[in-house]
Amino acid sequence: MEAKKIPSLESSVLLFLTLAFTLRLAAAGGIATYWGQDGREGTLNAACATGNYQYVNIAFLSAFGNGKKPTLNLAGHCNPAAGTCTSVSTGIAACQSSGIKVMLSLGGGAGGYSLTSTADARQLADYLWNNYLGGSSANRPLGPAVLDGIDFDIETGGSAHYDELAQFLSAYSKQGRKVYLTAAPQCPYPDASLGPALATGLFDYVWVQFYNNPPCQYSSGSVANLQSSWNKWTSSVSATKIFLGLPASTAAAGSGYIPPSTLTSQVLPVVRGSSKYGGIMLWNRYQDGLNGYSSAVKASV
Repeated sequence: MEAKKIPSLESSVLLFLTLAFTLRLAAAGGIATYWGQDGREGTLNAACATGNYQYVNIAFLSAFGNGKKPTLNLAGHCNPAAGTCTSVSTGIAACQSSGIKVMLSLGGGAGGYSLTSTADARQLADYLWNNYLGGSSANRPLGPAVLDGIDFDIETGGSAHYDELAQFLSAYSKQGRKVYLTAAPQCPYPDASLGPALATGLFDYVWVQFYNNPPCQYSSGSVANLQSSWNKWTSSVSATKIFLGLPASTAAAGSGYIPPSTLTSQVLPVVRGSSKYGGIMLWNRYQDGLNGYSSAVKASV
């Protein structure tokens, strides 16, 4: 009978290190941000070239539905009505070539938008497919680049029919290229505007806004409220990954800012325990560039 071989100390250590590295990769998160609402933030290409982001939401399609012509608002970057936003196409392509997913964000905190019927939702889905996703149109506002998906940052106008919009958009994935769906609900659960849409279970990434909402955000040195809300979101929402949405500086939001050192030492250890942890979302690219937040925390996210 052949003697049983006992693993050497070296091989055991190597196995342990390999397993630890694999687990570290499984728990590693990425950083998402919003670009488009401040002309001083630089180009989309430059944002992606930092290497700090894995997801970028172009903000915003701020008017749509109820008979309104869908209207893109990129603040000081370009003028959609004059066709000058087609230059963003090169930035989209550059970001995607680096493995960064780029979405178009619907809504925002201001603007006129709502969906009034199933037909309204269908019409918007068709418009988004043909003008920003894999369809075709003679007048694509951002040029020929094909975005990876659609972000729902619905904060006004009610919650009606966004679940149907998600279903219509998701159905386009059957045409060969996946349409990613992302969302930015407020941290009080369930979100008043996005609750029904998120209940469809069709969303890939959900970056919950843990700011401007004192009952469920970090405050006064306490992580308790944030942790309670985070646990509710991760246990209740069927999404591939859930992200901790934060202001990138004290000027980016009215409340909820977490200093980078506090995030890495007190908050990330709490939220990383969930299998749905995807990373963090920073509002917004301009404030992040000024404050250097993503650079300070990316190694820990």
